Amino acid sequence: MYSGNTIALLIPARNEAPALPAVLNTIPPLVDSVVVIDNGSTDATARVAHSHGAQVVSESNPGYGMACLAGMETLKKNPPDIVAFADADGSDDLSRLPELIAPLVKGQADLVIERRVPVEPDALSQQQRFGNWLATTLIRLFWGHTFQDLGPMRGMRWEPLQNLNMKDQDFGWTIEMQIKAVKTGLRIIEVPLPYMKRSAGTSKISRTIKGAIKAGIKIIWVIFREALMRKEPVQSKNKESVSKVSESHLPSN
Repeated sequence: MYSGNTIALLIPARNEAPALPAVLNTIPPLVDSVVVIDNGSTDATARVAHSHGAQVVSESNPGYGMACLAGMETLKKNPPDIVAFADADGSDDLSRLPELIAPLVKGQADLVIERRVPVEPDALSQQQRFGNWLATTLIRLFWGHTFQDLGPMRGMRWEPLQNLNMKDQDFGWTIEMQIKAVKTGLRIIEVPLPYMKRSAGTSKISRTIKGAIKAGIKIIWVIFREALMRKEPVQSKNKESVSKVSESHLPSN
C-alpha cells in the first residue's frame, strides 16, 4: 500500500521463465499484489512466477491485450486503487515503480507512462524508435497531444481505467489506452525512467522483422480507427502539461 492506496501490478508473460526471477525480485514493497498473466507459454513461466510469490492467471489465447484484459478481469474481484503494467523481459527497472506511481497517489494524474531513456545504445531497436516517432506524431496531428513515448510500464487509477473500455487484444493495447485517455480528457504525465535490453530470453516482437511489421500495422490501424470514431476533436485537459521531470540523474540516449 502506498499512502493509503492499494497497488496491483500486472505482468503479461509468454515464455519468459529465464527473465522472470530478476523481474519479480525487484518489485518494491509498495505493490500489494502481483499478477503474472501466463499468455500461452510453453516453458516454466507459470511455475517460476508462482514460486516467486506472484498470482498466476492463465490466458491461452496469445496477445498482449488479451493478457492485460485477463489480468484486469481477475482484479475485478477485489479492485485496487491503482493498476500498474510492466513487461516480463527485464527491460523495465521495476525498482523505480514508486516514481511512476507517485503522481497518481498525489492526485496529479490519472495515467502515468514511462518515457524510456535507454541506458544502452541498442536498448531500443531502430524499429521501435521509428514506430514510436510515427505513432506519437500521428497522435499529435489528430488530437493535439504530444506524447514522447509508448512506454509499456505505466500506472493508472482503477476507475478511469475501467471507463476507457479497453478492447484491443494484441499489439494495439498501449496506443489504444493513450488515445482514449486523451479523448476523454484524462490527466496524463510521462516520467523518464531508465530502459535496458531484455535480461534473458528472446523478443517476440520488437527484435523480429515479422513481429515489428505486425505491431506497426496494428498500431497505425488503431490510430486511424480511433480517429474515425470521434465525432469532433477532443481536447485533452493536459494538452500542454506533459511532465518535465528532471532527467539529470539519467543517462542520455
